Amino acid sequence: MSLSAPDVRTATCSAPVNIAVVKYWGKRDVGLNLPCNSSLSVTLSQDHLQSTTTAQASPRFDRDRLWLNGEEEDVAKDRLQVCLHAIRQLASTHHKEAPWLHYKVHIASYNNFPTAAGLASSASGYACLVVTLAKLMGLLDVVSYAELSAIARQGSGSACRSLFGGFVAWNMGAAQDGLDSRAEQVASETHWPEMECIVLVVSDHKKAVPSTAGMQTSMATSDLLRHRAQHVVPERMERMKAAIVQRDFATFATLTMQDSNQFHAVCLDTYPPIFYLNDLSRAIIVLLSRLNDLSGTPLVAYTYDAGPNAVIYLLKEYHLNL
Repeated sequence: MSLSAPDVRTATCSAPVNIAVVKYWGKRDVGLNLPCNSSLSVTLSQDHLQSTTTAQASPRFDRDRLWLNGEEEDVAKDRLQVCLHAIRQLASTHHKEAPWLHYKVHIASYNNFPTAAGLASSASGYACLVVTLAKLMGLLDVVSYAELSAIARQGSGSACRSLFGGFVAWNMGAAQDGLDSRAEQVASETHWPEMECIVLVVSDHKKAVPSTAGMQTSMATSDLLRHRAQHVVPERMERMKAAIVQRDFATFATLTMQDSNQFHAVCLDTYPPIFYLNDLSRAIIVLLSRLNDLSGTPLVAYTYDAGPNAVIYLLKEYHLNL
């Protein structure tokens, strides 16, 4: 946190993108952004993909304002207001007499990659927002990142995972208030240094069906989603955690591809069906599947979130041989 003027507080943070290898899709509580299943992701390096947010608080500001990628946005959005309110409440608990608790804030956020194109821009964006606001309000020394992840989750579910590096689980939790629905690090960013990631941007256009709307429709109409949440994901989460801890790439790759396939099968099982992949997305799947078949063992793992863009995981030794 820095002071750019006697009565202006300023804080800047950046946050990474995370790409799930066990997907989150579907909410048991829409208001609190509580998922119907746990999920697990890999946090990508900020060298290429990141959100950066600067926030200022001042008595001279007459209202809260927000800019995203240079364009002013509606600050009254429900999810944004939930995060602002939660951070202000938390700050009032720890800094009861601080005058800046009542200041309005100006927030400017920038993504250095396509927004709303299935590359988890909302995840890195809301994670960055919450940590920046926490820094602005003097909370980073008194509040854990796990607690902040429960706030970021209310802005965008997957955002809770972008507060940690490495391999991160989002535990769905069981409490009605959602306090136990938060992220935890399974393994650090240094745990598996041989792991590499390639992002193939098939399209930078905004997706036709936003994730929130797609989840609601899937929850209402997909029998496969309910089966997946109850019977598939719990076991898959444990197998994925074990594969990561043991650095077992063959198992990690197989589970990653299976989970991506099932997620998009859920989208097709939704009525009306949701199509996030395009012809090039499917061609990449065919190509990489053929490569793995020819090698006799998984050399690469593909995964797709709610969009056409492919994220490829592979080990350095395989990268050099491709």
